[in-house]
Amino acid sequence: MEITIEKRDAGTLVRVGGRMDAVAAPDFEKECAGVVESGEKLVVVDLAQLEYISSAGLRSILATAKKIKATGGAMKFSGLAGMVEEVFQVSGLGTLFEVAATPDEAF
Repeated sequence: MEITIEKRDAGTLVRVGGRMDAVAAPDFEKECAGVVESGEKLVVVDLAQLEYISSAGLRSILATAKKIKATGGAMKFSGLAGMVEEVFQVSGLGTLFEVAATPDEAF
């Protein structure tokens, strides 16, 4: 899994690519924890390059969103496609979070 973090005026963009499985999911939480601890209130997670997400990945997303919400912030998503989009819809995450086609639309 590849993660890149980009600070923007309106918030922070976290781009995730590859596979978010049981091995990689803790890395996502760790990277996002640093963003939350910095005081960021808006985190947009772009999943356009994510090929696969497991239940461990979903758990990491929910845990991270809970931390962000506890600080008065929000987490949004962009770039859902293929299997990842299907998992978001089946799991109900697509209704829990704001989802945009592109990061710019999410900000």
